[in-house]
Amino acid sequence: MAVDAVGSGMYVPFSLVFFHHLTGLSFATVGAVLSAVGLVGMAGLPLAGAAVDRFGARRVQLVLYGVRGTGFALYPFAGALPAFAAVALGTALGDRAFPAVQQSWIGEVAAGADRDRLQAASRALRNGGLGAGALLASLVVSLAGDRGFTLAAWLNAASFGVAFLLMRRVHAPAARRPAEAGSPPAETEAKSEARAEVKAKAGYRVVAADRPFLALTGVNFLTALGYSALGVLFPLFIAGPLHGPEALTGAAFTLNTVLCAAGGVHIARLTRRGGARRTRAAALGAVLFAASFAGLGLLATVRPAAGWAAAGLLLALVTLYTAGETVHSPAASSLAVAAAPEALRGRYLAAYQLSWSLAMILAPSLFTALAAADPRLPWLLLTGTALTAAAVLLRLERSLPHTAVHLPPASRTWPAPAPQPARPAVTR
Repeated sequence: MAVDAVGSGMYVPFSLVFFHHLTGLSFATVGAVLSAVGLVGMAGLPLAGAAVDRFGARRVQLVLYGVRGTGFALYPFAGALPAFAAVALGTALGDRAFPAVQQSWIGEVAAGADRDRLQAASRALRNGGLGAGALLASLVVSLAGDRGFTLAAWLNAASFGVAFLLMRRVHAPAARRPAEAGSPPAETEAKSEARAEVKAKAGYRVVAADRPFLALTGVNFLTALGYSALGVLFPLFIAGPLHGPEALTGAAFTLNTVLCAAGGVHIARLTRRGGARRTRAAALGAVLFAASFAGLGLLATVRPAAGWAAAGLLLALVTLYTAGETVHSPAASSLAVAAAPEALRGRYLAAYQLSWSLAMILAPSLFTALAAADPRLPWLLLTGTALTAAAVLLRLERSLPHTAVHLPPASRTWPAPAPQPARPAVTR
């Protein structure tokens, strides 16, 4: 995950500039192609979910590493529009499907509190890797000029190759199913396999009929809009109502990245140690989001003169926003993975990932339209969506599976208790 994140960080923060220099196409053309292939790439999510349920998340993830690595290796040769569109489409299919496949893989690799720990580590590694990759790309471009973009593309392709080789060494532990009362192990296994086969044949019809999970997916769309604010709305707000320098935008991004990378695992650990239910931890994160958005709306109303006071208030609200992110992200992700039945985990998480994709697509046009009418409107909207998400998460406690909402008792101890000496077997 760390290697993958460093590679992605070499192009994600400045994707338009990156692809413009690689292909020589105009910014408008690059933007239009990326938007179009991003929409088409969403169509690959259901296929990826079905593939995970049939072949396993590890195999699909290895394929996606190969697809993404090949795409970035070919970008420097895709100067013509049709070639760029073809390579971008293949890469977009891999990029859109990858988060859902990785979540499924985390569900296979870890269970219980270990899953929450891995989710928190994943978020921290993602942020740290993106920051490190962006710095590495900046260094390469500053030393090699425009040729540095080609080198960065090949380094990113190499990162996917390294991640592929590392992933081949990782295997999920064999699944253990609890024995049913009064049923021999062989009979229990046969029943479990029969139920899994029935669910697999039903496919997405089972997902569509699971109203609590669909509600959880809708809730995630509301909070995902808030996640999109950092990349879209913050720069508009700093350059517009605050009249702040461009360096303030970079400072806000850096603060968020550093805090997520350095404090994400620790905050998630504190949440688990407090025994919070996953729904309530995710709701707390949404409330922290709402508080930061309300503060930014107030800042847009007051519009203090650009200076140290305005910059300090903004960075304080970014810190509050980041706290919401570090509390919400691991709890919400683990909640979705645990709420998905094992036999259809790929399909369930593919449907869940659609909420992220739709928010990422909708956010730029929605935020810019609202900000043009009144700079306070986007923050008011996000405050409302975050509070609504928190309220619905609390109501879903009664309808989601108990094992998804509640952490197992052993997970509330950190660090893990020391192993006890084995006791001699007792023969009855």
